[in-house]
Amino acid sequence: HVVLTARALGASGVILTDVKDGKIKGTVEKVVNNWGGRFFFEMGIPWEKAVKKWRENGGVVVHLTAYGENIETSDVLERIKASGKDVLVIVGSQKVPREFFSEKVSDFNVAIGNQPHSECSSLAVFLDRYFNGKELTKTFENAKIRIIPQKRGKKVVSSNSEF
Repeated sequence: HVVLTARALGASGVILTDVKDGKIKGTVEKVVNNWGGRFFFEMGIPWEKAVKKWRENGGVVVHLTAYGENIETSDVLERIKASGKDVLVIVGSQKVPREFFSEKVSDFNVAIGNQPHSECSSLAVFLDRYFNGKELTKTFENAKIRIIPQKRGKKVVSSNSEF
């Protein structure tokens, strides 16, 4: 669900570290093929290597955690945006390595509230705030399937229909 959330809410891709899962890869490829847009998916890379490469390429690393600077009550989001750099967002499951909190790994530790909740919800709120809600109206190029918003019911068109 984290990958689907990332894609739908504006991320350009996902790096699934330390794991290789063909089922997840297949799902991502199917979604991108049907629903369109450009989205990269990499997996099996050790997290240390992914972070190091990102930073070497000039990007910043944002760690979403309940223990960081609160996105609502601090200026952390403004500082991230002001960096003008590409952002790698780290979400972890259960207990993440202690190193994630250090300057060696994360440029910013950001809390989406200070209560426990899911990685998906943290990522969704962060991306929505980061993109100022604009990702909610994004049109995905080369989509074979599109939902037509309406007050009631469900309307879906396929590439066989006119968009």
